[in-house]
Amino acid sequence: MDHMRLILALVLSFLVFMAWNALFGPQSGPKPPAPERPLQEGAAAPPQAAPAPPPLEQPPLAAREEIASRTLIVDTPLYQARFREDAAAIESFILKRYRTRPEKDAPPMDLLPGKEGLAVPAVGLVKAAALAEGAKGFQAELAGERLGLNEGGGELIFRSRALPGLEIEKIYRFRADSYLIELEVHFVNRTEKPFADSPWIALKNDFPPHKGSSAFEGPSALVDRSLEQIPLSDIAKKSSLSGLVKWLALENRYFMAALVPIEPEAAEIALRRLAANGVEARYAASPRTFEPGAPVKFSFELFFGPKSLQVVRAAGRELERIVDFGTFDWLAKPCLWILNFFYSLIPNYGVAIIILTVLTKILLWPLGTKSYKSMNQMKKLQPLLQEIRNRYKNDRKKMNEEIMRLHRTYNINPLGGCLPMLVQIPVFFALYRMLDQAIELRHAPFFGWINDLSAPDRLGNFDFAIPLMEPPYGIPVLTLVMGATMLWQQKMTPTTGDPTQAKLMMLMPAFFTFIFINFSAGLVLYWLVNNVLSIGQQYYIQKKFG
Repeated sequence: MDHMRLILALVLSFLVFMAWNALFGPQSGPKPPAPERPLQEGAAAPPQAAPAPPPLEQPPLAAREEIASRTLIVDTPLYQARFREDAAAIESFILKRYRTRPEKDAPPMDLLPGKEGLAVPAVGLVKAAALAEGAKGFQAELAGERLGLNEGGGELIFRSRALPGLEIEKIYRFRADSYLIELEVHFVNRTEKPFADSPWIALKNDFPPHKGSSAFEGPSALVDRSLEQIPLSDIAKKSSLSGLVKWLALENRYFMAALVPIEPEAAEIALRRLAANGVEARYAASPRTFEPGAPVKFSFELFFGPKSLQVVRAAGRELERIVDFGTFDWLAKPCLWILNFFYSLIPNYGVAIIILTVLTKILLWPLGTKSYKSMNQMKKLQPLLQEIRNRYKNDRKKMNEEIMRLHRTYNINPLGGCLPMLVQIPVFFALYRMLDQAIELRHAPFFGWINDLSAPDRLGNFDFAIPLMEPPYGIPVLTLVMGATMLWQQKMTPTTGDPTQAKLMMLMPAFFTFIFINFSAGLVLYWLVNNVLSIGQQYYIQKKFG
C-alpha cells in the first residue's frame, strides 16, 4: 500500500468535505467528488551517439575449462569486500558502520546476498554468446588472499584468457576513506582480424518482498539528466532505457549499488528479473571496433554504500540525485539539513524531531491561527445557518443564496478554515518522506522501548500475529497516544452542528491511528508532537476569541 497517496487522498477528501459544508451545509442529494494530483520535469535532448562501426567478422568465442577459484578479501575501515576470483567480481560487501538490527551485537550489513550468479559487476560483449552471463576464468595478481587498507589506496588486478582470441582485464582501485571503487575493464583482441561489438557491464542484487515504507526500491538511472526509477513490478513493461547515462543503480530504502561511467556516453540499459527476487541492470556501451592487439578500455566508478546525502554528495557525479524525497524533495532536503543540525547539538534524533516539529509549528503559527479563528467564527454562525436551512429546506437554490448573503454580511470566508490547512500539506508530506527515508533515522534510538526511529513503535514482542499489524507484533504505544491526541483535538474543533458530520469527524482519529500503526516511530513522533502543539494553539485561540 502506498501510504503517502492514501494519506493525501484522506486529507484532500477531508478538506473538500469541510469546504462543502462551510459553503452550503449538509444537504440531501449527491455529494461532491474528491480531487487528484500531479508529477515532475523534463530533460535536455540526448546527445547524438557516434555511428556504430561496420559489422566486421567476429572470431568464434568458446569457453575453456574453469580453473580453481579463490575468495579474496579487500578490507578497509568502511567495508570488507569479498571477491570471487574466477568472476573477478564482488559476492559480499559488508558495511562496517551499519548493522542488520538495532542491537549492539547484531552482525554488520551485507549489501550483496552472496548467492550463486549474483556477483558484481559482470562484464561481457553483446554478440558473444559465451559471455552471455559474464566473463569467467579470471586469475588475480595477488600473492595472498587479503588486501588490507587502513589508509591510502590499493589495487586488485584480474586477467582472463578463458576465451580463445580474447583477453579481458579488470583493475579495481580502492581508497581506505571512500565507498567509491574505480574499475577499469580492458578488452584485447588476440586474433588477427578486427571485429565490432558492444561491451556491457551489469549490476545484480536481491530484492526480498516487504512492506512498511514509501521508499523506492529497484533499478534507477540518471538518463539525459532525468531521474528514472523503475518499480520492480514494472520491469517487464519497461525493460530498457537509452540515452546519455550518468549513472545506473540498484537501490533499496537505505542503501545502493551504483555504476558510474567516468566518461558518460549514449548507452543502452537493459533490465530483467532473475530467479527468485533477483534483478539485473545491464549497461551496454555504444559499439566499438576491436582491432588486433589494441586494448579497448572502459572506466567506471562503483559505489556500494548508504544513501546518505552527505556521503553521495561527497562522491560527486550527481549521485545525490538518488536521494529523492518525491514531489516535495525541494522542501524535504532543507528539513533534513535542519534535523541533522539539531542532532549535532543534541545527539538524539528523537529530540531533534521534536525541535524540528516545534520550529515548523512556529513558522506555520500564523496560518494555523487564521484557520482556527475562521472555524470559531463559523461556529458562532451555526444558529443562523440552521435557521436558513430549516426555512428553505425545499428550495436548495434559495438556501445557498441566503447562506452566501449571511457570509458576506458577517465578512466571513467559508473556506477560511480550509485554505491555511491546504498550505501546510506540502510541509507534512516533505517531512513524511524525509522521516521515512532518511538513513540517519535507521536504528536511531529515542528512549525506552523506542530503539529504532525508522521502524514502527512496538512495546513487547508477541509470538502471535495481530490483524492489520506488520511484524514485529507488540503494543504501538506511541501510535495510540497519537490517536488519543487526535481525538482530543477533534473534540475541541468547532462543528457545523450537523450530527452526521460530527460522527464522521469523530471517526478520523480512529482511521488515522489505524493507518499510522505501521508507520515509522519517527513519523508518529512528529505527528504526535504536532498534535499537542495544535491543541495548545487551538485552546489559546478559543480563549482569546471565543
